[in-house]
Amino acid sequence: MDSNYNLRSPAVKRILREAKEMEQPTHEYYARPLEDNIFEWHFTVRGACDSDFADGLYHGRIILPSEYPMKPPSIIMLTPNGRFELNKKICLSISGHHPETWMPSWSIRTVLLAIISFMPTPAQGHIGALDYSGEERRILARKSRHWKCDLCGTIIHHLKPTTANHTIMENRPSNVSTTNSGSIIEPVNVDVQHQNYSNWSSWSALVVLYYSVVMLIIGLLIRRLLSHI
Repeated sequence: MDSNYNLRSPAVKRILREAKEMEQPTHEYYARPLEDNIFEWHFTVRGACDSDFADGLYHGRIILPSEYPMKPPSIIMLTPNGRFELNKKICLSISGHHPETWMPSWSIRTVLLAIISFMPTPAQGHIGALDYSGEERRILARKSRHWKCDLCGTIIHHLKPTTANHTIMENRPSNVSTTNSGSIIEPVNVDVQHQNYSNWSSWSALVVLYYSVVMLIIGLLIRRLLSHI
C-alpha cells in the first residue's frame, strides 16, 4: 500500500504513522484506512456509557483531505443511530464543516473520541443531526450489533470486549440483566483497568470539546474585529 503514495508528502507520512499506531482495536474504537485509499478510513465506535447509545456499536467513514492534518476530515455515519443522518457529512467542531476550530495536533484518534462524546449531546439543528427519542435510540443501539459493512463485515467483532465479565448482548451471562428499555445493567465486579481507561477517554473528549469552543469564540472575535477595520 505504501508504494502507491509519495512517502515525502506530509499528509501521507502522518496518515501512515497514525495507521501504525492504531493497528490494534481498543474497547471503545477501531479504525483502519482502506487498502486502496489511505485517505479514507472506516471506523467503529462503542456508544458512551450511561447514554441511550451505551448498547450500540456504530460504523462510519472518515475522509481525509490531501492537506491533512492542516485541514480537518469529513465524517460520515453508516450505522442507523438516531443522532446523525446516514451517508451525509455531519457537522461537528472537529469535522470539515468547521476548519476554523480544527487543530493540526489532533488526530483520527481524537476524532473518534469526539464522536463518542458528541453522540449524547442535543442535535440543535446542526447539519446531519437527528433528534430521535431515547427509546428509538436504544432500539437502534441494540440493532446496531448486527449491522454489517459491505467492506468491513460484521462490526460486532471490531472492538475488544468491554470487560472480562462482559459479553455481547446475544450471549450475556445470567448475572447481567437489562432494564425495561433494554439497556444493559453491568455485573458488580467491573474491571478497574477498563474503568480507568474509559475515564481517560472521557477526559480526552472533553478537552477536545473545550478547545473547539475556545477556537470558535476566538475566530468569531477576530472576524468581528476585522469587520470594523
